[in-house]
Amino acid sequence: MAIDVALMRAETPGCEMVRHFNNAGGALPPRPVLDAVISHLQREVLQGPVEAGNAAAMAIDDAYTAAAELLNCQRHEIAIAESGSRAWSAAFGHFALGSGRFGPGDRILTSASEWAGNYIALLDAARAAGAAVELIPTGPDGTPSIDALQDMIDDRVRLIALTHVAANGGMVNPAARVGDIARSAGIPFLLDAAQSIGQMPIDVEVIGCDMLTAPGRKFLRAPRGTGLVYIRQSLLEKMRPFLVDNSSAALTDDNRIVFGRDASMLETNENSRALRIGLGVAIRYALSLGLGEIEARITSLASYLRRQLAHIDRVVVRDQGRRQSGIVSFTIDGLPGVAVRDWLYGRQINISVGGAAYTPLDMKARGLAEILRASVHVYNTEGEIEELCAALGDFVRQCGH
Repeated sequence: MAIDVALMRAETPGCEMVRHFNNAGGALPPRPVLDAVISHLQREVLQGPVEAGNAAAMAIDDAYTAAAELLNCQRHEIAIAESGSRAWSAAFGHFALGSGRFGPGDRILTSASEWAGNYIALLDAARAAGAAVELIPTGPDGTPSIDALQDMIDDRVRLIALTHVAANGGMVNPAARVGDIARSAGIPFLLDAAQSIGQMPIDVEVIGCDMLTAPGRKFLRAPRGTGLVYIRQSLLEKMRPFLVDNSSAALTDDNRIVFGRDASMLETNENSRALRIGLGVAIRYALSLGLGEIEARITSLASYLRRQLAHIDRVVVRDQGRRQSGIVSFTIDGLPGVAVRDWLYGRQINISVGGAAYTPLDMKARGLAEILRASVHVYNTEGEIEELCAALGDFVRQCGH
């Protein structure tokens, strides 16, 4: 069933204020998410934080159940984090302390579109252990070459780490094909789904990843300060928590420490119950729409935006990949990205600017210092896209040559 766009806009308060094309940075939450968070905060004020949390135990627990349904995994394989970065760090850190502990000569494989924070963490861990981080060569479309990856596999490869959807360039990397290679070779596979979760179906069994991380605030439309971690059970059994408290371990009568063997070992005892409830509501909201329907709407809008941008003088669309997402990247010859973003912001139109600090390998390879990014969601309209492009055209004409 097609998405009712009028209903989506009516249920998204921010649509009354802005034309929002920064969903890759953080989407506008729907009213049910806002109401759930505010309602729980009010209960904390009136009942006490601990008491309100106890009373909302079922709603909090449903965030895990909903996430497991979203990703097609078991509830005990899900942990909730405070951000996408925290989620990725928790997954990688716990892996590196357990069976994935790196040593001299070990190899970590990743791609040129890897998020800077991930790449820095991989490089730091590798250098400390005498291991190496190696880039999978890319094909003509910018995505990792599957044939090249297959040729790189040997018994020294200890981890494959991949960003599912490139933050700059919008391409959808071939995660399932990477997963096939990883599974065949018995190599753990860590997938950063920051830009894919919430805008397309994600099935960890189909993809074959052993770890997956994502924030809530992007296409999932959950509150900022939330994130998800999936860890396959077979890998959980080999992990050791690096943040140890009574959520991840217990003390026996004879003073032994017993670590948990589910994904809760990645969590700490204190967290925002209101935000977790909001995350669960956001996931349920996306599931009710259907991830296939969401992807179809986003893909259609993004294609329309690319076509409209192509008609604007000095605009160059920079998207890559055979399969593209709702992230549309472009530059405007002679105009700094920040000036363009700020000019649009003054007209209640939101886009973002990405610099080399965010995706350094990709940007360097393409000779780009920065890139403009407009990312669409289900509540955007063709009319809003036309407003965005008209405003860009006006700005280019005002600035002249």
